[in-house]
Amino acid sequence: MFRLAHLSDPHLGPIPKPRLRELAGKRMTGYMNWRRGRDRIHDMGVMERLIADMKSFEPDHIACTGDLINIGLHGEFQVAREFLEDLGAPDKVSFVPGNHDAYVRTTLRDIERFLSPWMTSDNGKFEGFPYVRLVGPIAIVGLSSAVPTGPFVASGTLGREQREKVANVLAFLAQQPLARVVLIHHPPHRSGSLTGRGLTDASALEEILGQTGADLILHGHNHVTSVNRIAGPGGKPIPVVGVPSCSAIRGALTHRAGYHLFDIDLTESGPTITGRTRGLTSAGEIVDLGELPL
Repeated sequence: MFRLAHLSDPHLGPIPKPRLRELAGKRMTGYMNWRRGRDRIHDMGVMERLIADMKSFEPDHIACTGDLINIGLHGEFQVAREFLEDLGAPDKVSFVPGNHDAYVRTTLRDIERFLSPWMTSDNGKFEGFPYVRLVGPIAIVGLSSAVPTGPFVASGTLGREQREKVANVLAFLAQQPLARVVLIHHPPHRSGSLTGRGLTDASALEEILGQTGADLILHGHNHVTSVNRIAGPGGKPIPVVGVPSCSAIRGALTHRAGYHLFDIDLTESGPTITGRTRGLTSAGEIVDLGELPL
């Protein structure tokens, strides 16, 4: 039995004090949004307790699906790297970036410079997306939906080249005795997010998954526990599981800080996957919140 933990969207704070010239364009609106209340939604102390709770279950691997930072300041990326280092060594943690990590165009270089060790393929090199990692009985396929967008837009895009590559990767892995686990920040299905927040090429990705299949898709972005399904080959459903922000202290039970644990096994009939969710109660405790209906 292989145990995979999934968390997302820490939105690490506090934000380093920006220079005035760094607040041009989208960063200005993002910074004002942070100062007007978002900084009080994300609690780093709660996040540390949540991660300690997660590690107590001794996962074999940890998946983190993006939005480590907030407004793409250069100084945020060192904090993001330290977060991943504390989470685990690169061979124990897989990361894919989110829209806040790619907040402006200049941050794309920082994503690779600071975070690439957690996005390498099995050859130990960062070669872009998708990347593939073989870990125990699973093949982790990391996708990047992180692209710079304009103010008040939080959408993501894979693009033609990445879609073509992931189609080939998933088709090849379908022939191997492995559970295929796809990591992506944005929900991969058409109804996954509100207008301006979703994956712009979700329809094309759904078509690929309908042909190639996958065994589990994990995402963040919406800051809520959710379970959806995409039809795979022959109509077999592919579970699509969203996780809340691992630092959020407000909202309904499914919106407050949480993470998921998946137990994965290979049988003669294929992979079997079960999942549970743990999270923060209104009383400030971190408890088991039940089984995920995969």
